[in-house]
Amino acid sequence: MTEYVTSADGTRIAFDRVGSGPPVILVIGAMQFRAFDPTTTEMATALASHGFTVVHYDRRGRGESPADPPITLEQTLDDLRALVADVTEGADDAVALFGSSSGGAISLAAAASGMPISKLVLWEVPLSEELGGDGAEFLAGLRERIAAGDGDATIEYFMKDMPREWLEGAKAGPGWPIMTAMGPSLEPDAEVLAWTQSAPRAELLADVTQPTLALIGDETLDFMVPAAESIVATLPNAQLRTIPAAEHTWEPKQMALTIAEFLVD
Repeated sequence: MTEYVTSADGTRIAFDRVGSGPPVILVIGAMQFRAFDPTTTEMATALASHGFTVVHYDRRGRGESPADPPITLEQTLDDLRALVADVTEGADDAVALFGSSSGGAISLAAAASGMPISKLVLWEVPLSEELGGDGAEFLAGLRERIAAGDGDATIEYFMKDMPREWLEGAKAGPGWPIMTAMGPSLEPDAEVLAWTQSAPRAELLADVTQPTLALIGDETLDFMVPAAESIVATLPNAQLRTIPAAEHTWEPKQMALTIAEFLVD
């Protein structure tokens, strides 16, 4: 049954809570929400079976968490902060985060902001070159298309550096209208990736000392390997692991087991 938490500006954020045990919040990436992401929903159920309370939520501007643009990274962090407060029982409690893709960068920003995070599991965070300018340039281009109200152009632009067949497959599938409707909610995904280039990562992530697992698939995109290595090189308690996976996705039960093993270690 869907539950709701109220963010700092009054926006209601919808979520499912499954299982019982230490809390884990799933921070999804671009173009995902509960009704449009059966893989993560299945993984949430599998992870709960390992003895965790798993929170799977619709990010602002998606699914059952409607919000008017502009949608910002600050608001996104406020939403996550409200969820953390809801699922922790006391001031000394903390919650683990599983961040998928750009959701992994949001998870890093959450930990850097001082939220009570116990551990981080990060799946293929698409970091670009440290101190590069491409993130800020991409964010500006995305904002321009969102402001123009052109959903097709927004998604085409967001996916321009992904494998061409991913975009072609999306446009040919029944989910394309859903993807184009959530275009404004992609701004925080681009904003957080630009943030990771805004200063040396050791400075941006200086307070992220939690145990962290950076995951990549054994058939990943080439740039995901140095991106994960950058996380491990920057954080003092991070490790890198490769799991069987391809094309930026994963098998739900395998991912649930990988997360559970790290969280109980």
